[in-house]
Amino acid sequence: MKILIIGGTGNISTPITKELQKNSEHHITLFNHDVMKPEWLYDRVKVISGERSELLMYEEALFAGGYYDCVIDMICFEPEDVTKDIRLFAERTKQFIFCSTVDVFSKTPEYYPVTEEALLGALPSFQYAYKKMKCEELLWEAHRQKKFELTILRPSATYNESWSPGIHSFGGQSYHLDRIKRGKPIIMHGDGTSIWLESHCNDTASAFIGAVGNSITYGQSYNVTADEWMTHNQMWWTIAKVMKAPEPDFVYIPTHILAKLAPVEAEWCRENFMHNNIFDNSKAKRDLGFCYTVRYQEGVRRCINFLETNGMIENSDNYPFYDRIVDIWQKMEQQLFNN
Repeated sequence: MKILIIGGTGNISTPITKELQKNSEHHITLFNHDVMKPEWLYDRVKVISGERSELLMYEEALFAGGYYDCVIDMICFEPEDVTKDIRLFAERTKQFIFCSTVDVFSKTPEYYPVTEEALLGALPSFQYAYKKMKCEELLWEAHRQKKFELTILRPSATYNESWSPGIHSFGGQSYHLDRIKRGKPIIMHGDGTSIWLESHCNDTASAFIGAVGNSITYGQSYNVTADEWMTHNQMWWTIAKVMKAPEPDFVYIPTHILAKLAPVEAEWCRENFMHNNIFDNSKAKRDLGFCYTVRYQEGVRRCINFLETNGMIENSDNYPFYDRIVDIWQKMEQQLFNN
């Protein structure tokens, strides 16, 4: 097969490329901004270096070898870029695979676990998810017009060994791990009982690999998430256990207040982390061979080992805003108790 991957060296797309290049019958082209080829990339894999926003400028280079059997876009986040995809690849590829996100679904669904049939409902206030939803709408219209066969995959939070294995109230920065190790207070949105899930990149990638050239997936969308439904409290207890650190000293702050205290840092918490994330993967397991193999505790162990070995855990003292919020909230609590 002739395959184009827009991206190909990122969090999810690295294991996709690594696996697909093992098949000598695949002719793979990557389009991304990397100037140097990664060491692990086979010589026969063609790389076109350029910026995603300027994709149209590379039309001649992209099609120098003819049309593609499959195009996988891993780094499209703007509806304008989907318009470029449609212009470039309409009737020039058999299949178009789009990396979307489960965040396109409503955060207040009618039922759990959320299946692919659930209504989409990303809000404009959550621009990442809202734009992905708009991208999907444009692609489905192109599919209906028979410009290409469309397959949409919707991953949840996906990590690799070089990332923090914990998504906390302010995101996934590694300084949270330093706070855990040193026994410093950890801010937790709400009461920490909302459900979250994270999938290792190799597991997520397996679903994309299973979709390539798979006619069953034409005109279909798939949830690709972890199978372990854990509270935020449970996840950070697991991280502390793996790090052999003290049990986390959680400082529980209502999410709407936290969002006002740190509107930028807590944006994703307000729009996403505070809600339950529970999805049904049975369709991906049936059609794509998707399988959740890296249990969370094992994934945490791998990440901590890599980050500590490479000195990649940030010093939490470099984020003084965090302790200011802890101090403000604890003083407010004390005032309430005194009254």
